[in-house]
Amino acid sequence: MCIDVLWNVAKEIKKENYGRIVSNILSDPRLSFTEAKPLIDLCQAPAAPRKHHFFTGGLVLHTLSVALIAKRLAEILKEVYGININEDLVIAGALLHDIFKFYQYISDPVNGGYRARDDWYLSHDYAIVAELAKRGAPDELIRVVSEAHGLAPFSTLEGFVVHLADSIDARFGEFIQSMLVSKLKDIEKEGCASYKALDEFVKRRGLKTAVELMQQSSEKLVKEVKELCKQL
Repeated sequence: MCIDVLWNVAKEIKKENYGRIVSNILSDPRLSFTEAKPLIDLCQAPAAPRKHHFFTGGLVLHTLSVALIAKRLAEILKEVYGININEDLVIAGALLHDIFKFYQYISDPVNGGYRARDDWYLSHDYAIVAELAKRGAPDELIRVVSEAHGLAPFSTLEGFVVHLADSIDARFGEFIQSMLVSKLKDIEKEGCASYKALDEFVKRRGLKTAVELMQQSSEKLVKEVKELCKQL
């Protein structure tokens, strides 16, 4: 299952009440305080269509990266400054901060990938706070997730660390995506939707392969994506 990678990180949480709420949500990633239903599942979802991690599976990949960055950033700050940062709280906040974002999106059969739902009314940053409260999450975890999204002023080191990790990975994803799309812009003239083709390429061969091809030769990347486009 696609979220196994998130479970592997969640296992590092030692404090029972943080681990319990993370396990509860990963086992049942749905909004229980509303009757609204998602139109795609968590494993399909991008992190942010057209912005960063736009491809199928992008949300899980972004979440994994944020959790690992946040954990290591906390370790570095503790080592350098000697400041106590609660790693369990950092990991839990990072794993949960965007977990309900998939409710906001729908497949885009015209342009490829995904787009925002026209009928959606509840932003994921508010949704996770409401769901955490509904499921009885500790107040400090709700605070960290709120701070990570900028919904509350920073008052905890853990919230700031998760916020920084989220920003780092979003910017990195945006940079990689911009580079890939810029290399493929000319295929649009040949009737090939670049986002649609790139999403399919990443699904079949992975983001790592796309980036490696781009680094080796942009012409090689363009050629392979164009060949794939003929099959769509």
